[in-house]
Amino acid sequence: MAAAAAPGPGLGSGPGDSPEGPETEAPERRRKAHGMLKLYYGLSEGEAAGYPAGPDPLDPTDLNGAHFDPEVYLDKLRRECPLAQLMDSETDMVRQIRALDSDMQTLVYENYNKFISATDTIRKMKNDFRKMEDEMDRLATNMAVITNFSARISATLQDRHERITKLAGVHALLRKLQFLFELPSRLTKCVELGAYGQAVRYQSRARAVLQQYQHLPSFRAIQDDCQVITAGLAQQLRQRFRPGCSVHRAPEQAECVELLLALGEPAEELCQEFLAHARGRLEEELSSLETDLGPSPPAPDVLEFTDRGGNGFVGGLCQVAAAYQELFAAQGPAGAEKLAVFARELGGRYFALVERRLAQEQGGSDNSLLVRALDRFHRRLRAPGALLATAGLSEASTEIVERVARERLGHHLQGLKAAFLGCLTDVRQALAAPRLAGKEGPSLAELLANVASSILSHIKASLAAVHLFTAKEVSFSNKSYFRGEFCSQGVREGLIVGFIRSMCQTAQSFCDSPGEKGGATPPALLLLLSRLCLDYETATISYILTLTDEQFLVQDPSPVTPVSTLCAEARETARKLLTHYVKVQGLVISQMLRKSVETRDWLSTLEPRNVRAVMKRVVEDTTAIDVQVGLLYEEGVRKAQSSDSSKRTFSVYSSSRQQGRYAPSYTPSAPMDTNLLSNIQKLFSERIDVFSPVEFNKVSVLTGIIKISLKTLLECVRLRTFGRFGLQQVQVDCHFLQLYLWRFVADEELVHLLLDEVVASAALRCPDPVPMEPSVVEVICERG
Repeated sequence: MAAAAAPGPGLGSGPGDSPEGPETEAPERRRKAHGMLKLYYGLSEGEAAGYPAGPDPLDPTDLNGAHFDPEVYLDKLRRECPLAQLMDSETDMVRQIRALDSDMQTLVYENYNKFISATDTIRKMKNDFRKMEDEMDRLATNMAVITNFSARISATLQDRHERITKLAGVHALLRKLQFLFELPSRLTKCVELGAYGQAVRYQSRARAVLQQYQHLPSFRAIQDDCQVITAGLAQQLRQRFRPGCSVHRAPEQAECVELLLALGEPAEELCQEFLAHARGRLEEELSSLETDLGPSPPAPDVLEFTDRGGNGFVGGLCQVAAAYQELFAAQGPAGAEKLAVFARELGGRYFALVERRLAQEQGGSDNSLLVRALDRFHRRLRAPGALLATAGLSEASTEIVERVARERLGHHLQGLKAAFLGCLTDVRQALAAPRLAGKEGPSLAELLANVASSILSHIKASLAAVHLFTAKEVSFSNKSYFRGEFCSQGVREGLIVGFIRSMCQTAQSFCDSPGEKGGATPPALLLLLSRLCLDYETATISYILTLTDEQFLVQDPSPVTPVSTLCAEARETARKLLTHYVKVQGLVISQMLRKSVETRDWLSTLEPRNVRAVMKRVVEDTTAIDVQVGLLYEEGVRKAQSSDSSKRTFSVYSSSRQQGRYAPSYTPSAPMDTNLLSNIQKLFSERIDVFSPVEFNKVSVLTGIIKISLKTLLECVRLRTFGRFGLQQVQVDCHFLQLYLWRFVADEELVHLLLDEVVASAALRCPDPVPMEPSVVEVICERG
């Protein structure tokens, strides 16, 4: 048992522990193997065992302790454990010993190649270190020899080194003197060859020395000669600034100014000359752009124009600004303000030319080329805007772009208005063409669909055109105006809401008095516009505004027109148009009835044999209107019809008051004022509102037209005097109208009451009121 405990950790947990199950055996084996490796590499015993330190490391009965004593452990087992437990402990210990042997064997097999490789590597390292030690010994010997020779050489050359140093100093001084004596000739040669930069560098190198020793005659003469040469050089450099010189580019000008500054020329004067020369070059670019705007040569397109301006004027201004800031940085704020004023003045002229060219594009319909031109214009002005922040060039260019965008919105709004008027013109022509050609044209439903689709396509095209201003690749699209106000107040309110309101106003203008536009407006156009506005109120306005909000993500807190407000305006416009349509159609039928009443001699008329033609025309026109309105509006709701609506005779119109009046019992022996009787009965009759509000359905429209027509007939009858046969003719005509008009109205009683009033009024205006028998009236009307 002592020999079994010798291998070390992991053999058991104590005398009282029971054997472990197979499910915990594998982790235990791995932990033991890991502990043995740690023991091999000299780690602590606690770490090697894989367990935390026990409560008493000096316990001789601890199998995992360093002071384990097998005899004590066995004595303790014999004293404390019964025979069965001793046998179990032995079995468990044998099993753990076998497992440990298996793990050790596995470790050896798995790491055999590594052990062999490590052994070979250690053997090679021993051989290599032995060679390296020999080489290091030889190197140390050689270094000692070299150090000895170096010390001997330094001692030998110490005196000569000091002499050489003195001679080298004298030689350098002589070379400097030679350079000074040759300086005038060198300067002259550089000026002749045009190497102005080299000449200035020579002068700069010698200036301090000549200034220091100018009291010596020889140096004074050299200084005077150099001053004469440099004065001529400065004059030649200044000549390059004058008009007509060969120097046109800003870098070459900057080089001249830099050389003049190095020669000691006054910076203030050079600053003025530099800006004056730059002004001349930039004004030439502006003149070239202005020539492109002239009427004689074909003007380049706006994109080419902005490219020319960007490459010529803006590029030149950037070069001038960069060179100025580099050369005259010592001028401070005063110099910067001069440059800002210079850039602001010329930039203003350039902006004016650009605006003139952009104004020529306002009539065009293609926004893509214009937006590309504005993008390049704005993008090219970023560089000078950054260099000249105080000049406000970037802000001015942004204002121009915003102004052009507003003008394009106005242009597209006018285009939408013109498209709407064009659609109305097409509708007028389509309505008039069938009448002129004598054939049937397109129906109102087709015309309405064409107008609605045409307007919607124009709106979508306008939205797509102005959406180019907010594209991500456009340089100015990230400006606050295009992310906020342009989308909300420009596109949504100015373009879309403005057009919808303009469309409603244009439609309402057809509701003017008959002496103006309304008299020349076809009634079918009024009906079509009313339905169009109603469709806009129902769905189109919401669709258009939703489409606009999706394309233009509004980031502006400014208030916008709610959809409900626009829908209410469109519905009110549709109601006015439909009401005006009712009035116009009612006026047309009323004119026929009024003329038929006013142009007839009702006192001397013959006994009626048939229905008058005008009544047939009234029924025909009413039927045509019913068909026309039915193409655009729904049927509507009618009150329940009586079963004898189409068979009622004159007795319907001869109510109890008229029947009493015409009955044989009504004799002079019972005198009664018929006017008084009529007025009393009117007090108890239902009042008819002729111009009541019109609903959006066919029944309401026809009811309004018929009310206006019959009311006109009633008022015309009240102004005439009728004979017996005249009264009977009115009786026949009214019965004919009753036979056909009741089916068009919401309440047939309304037709009955109005026609009853017509016959009653004719009877009141008749000296001999003898009505025709109802059977005769029915025969005449059926025959008619």
